[in-house]
Amino acid sequence: MNPKEYLQTILSDVLKEMDLAWPEKATIEPPREKKFGDLACNVAMILSKQASQNPRQLAEQIKNSLSSHTRDLKTIEIAGPGFLNFTFNKEYWLTTLDRISKETESYGSSDFGQGSKVQVEYVSANPTGPLHIGHGRGAAVGDSLARIMRFAGYEVTTEYYLNDAGRQMNVLGISTWIRYQNLCGLQIALDPDHYQGEYLIEVAETLHNEYSISLLDMPEERAVSICRERAMETILDGIKQDLQEFRVEHQIWFSENSLIQDNKVEQTIDWLKKNNMAYDMDGAVWFKSTILGDDKDRVLQKSDSTLTYFASDIAYHKDKYDRGFDLVVDIWGADHHGYVPRMKAAVQALGRPAQSLEVILVQLVNLLREGEQVAMSTRSGQFVPLKDVIQEVGTDACRFIFLSRKSDSHLDFDLEVVKRKTMDNPVYYVQYAHARICSLFAKAEERGISALNRDLDLKLLDTQEDIDLLKKMAEFPEVVASSAKNLSPHHLSYYLMELAGLLHRYYTVHPVLAADNQDLIQARMVLFNAVAVVLKNGLKLLGVTAPERM
Repeated sequence: MNPKEYLQTILSDVLKEMDLAWPEKATIEPPREKKFGDLACNVAMILSKQASQNPRQLAEQIKNSLSSHTRDLKTIEIAGPGFLNFTFNKEYWLTTLDRISKETESYGSSDFGQGSKVQVEYVSANPTGPLHIGHGRGAAVGDSLARIMRFAGYEVTTEYYLNDAGRQMNVLGISTWIRYQNLCGLQIALDPDHYQGEYLIEVAETLHNEYSISLLDMPEERAVSICRERAMETILDGIKQDLQEFRVEHQIWFSENSLIQDNKVEQTIDWLKKNNMAYDMDGAVWFKSTILGDDKDRVLQKSDSTLTYFASDIAYHKDKYDRGFDLVVDIWGADHHGYVPRMKAAVQALGRPAQSLEVILVQLVNLLREGEQVAMSTRSGQFVPLKDVIQEVGTDACRFIFLSRKSDSHLDFDLEVVKRKTMDNPVYYVQYAHARICSLFAKAEERGISALNRDLDLKLLDTQEDIDLLKKMAEFPEVVASSAKNLSPHHLSYYLMELAGLLHRYYTVHPVLAADNQDLIQARMVLFNAVAVVLKNGLKLLGVTAPERM
């Protein structure tokens, strides 16, 4: 139980004795200034009217009653109009070490999600070209969020929506067909809206090696179809390989084309019509999105019977809910922000609350090299594939940097800066904290010092630096749960930076193996071992390794 949960539990017990219930609007948060204690609570101010007392009088009564419920509080002070400020004693913070030593790899996990079924869909890039660094950021966010939510007690399914139908796939087929014809000696130029990347030359070469020039003898529609399927298959294999190297998992690969083949799009349109959420006008089918907050009604099926992407998306989300998910999380590029209200409206039309769909927007990454921007465009072919970035700077650096800021904020990613092994590099800063502890343990072993003597008096850990580390480690389960609740993996990266900073400061202020007292040395090593566990657990949730040497 983290400090907030613990405090809320004992406060609830006190209130129950006073015939008062814990109010929904009560908060327990760290005060703005450390001098006011570890945590502050506003419960007395919220319940004063119900208790027929002024807030300070009620706070005093709560304070006096708490002494019979806990010995873990060093001080309880009443501040301002009735805030209760709490400071825990050192013995309470030391219990964190015992909990970490018992739970190890599971420390930080919880049942916060209570088994709620969640589907997280991410990347879902059209199979028209290799993944670029922007896709990588969305992949890191989605995969890490899934890890965090599972650790926090949610039942999570990860999914990739494969856009294997529609105009873009036809353009891919034509672009590959032209490249193939070029290899057969025909001088045919690509149009500006065709895919220009050289990766299609490689696809055309495999087709030429297999078919020689025989595709030229086929009806063009058949030849383009073969080119389209081969290009999609080759590109998709590359996408899967890149994601595997990036430590990104997708349990389900869902085909858009399967929705069409199984008539699920048409069935969804019929369902919307029957429920008075769609109508026919001017030969087209329209969705009544305005009655649910959209600025205008949207076309589902054009007058030429062509289905829109929106129609497929509604059918896809209906399929998600039909599979029993309580919450659907979509991770999209920031350029899709205008699409969010439309999909929220669609979800409500399907009979689900708007909050059963959460959309995380991911800003593109500004890829730099020594401060100079590197252009990215799939169609023009002028882009740096994600796999090249991974090969240059490593998966750890990529993932951590992608998760070092909120996903909808701009991110500059300078390849040269990320490769530097300095304390200015965030991923190095955190990983080095773990490696530093491992190095300390190796030196201790060389000197015959037992690293984890459990029979020590851990009260020797009495400096401010000790308490700071203990408090920060006690926060970890709450940080994980909060990251899951708010769908914000970057909170975890912030936390790890702070924990690493406290570790580096401690190492500077207290040279561990240089202490005169052997019991103190071993007590500090128990402390450091706990820090290593938390760092490793946190990094694992971000999909980043915790190296023992650097």
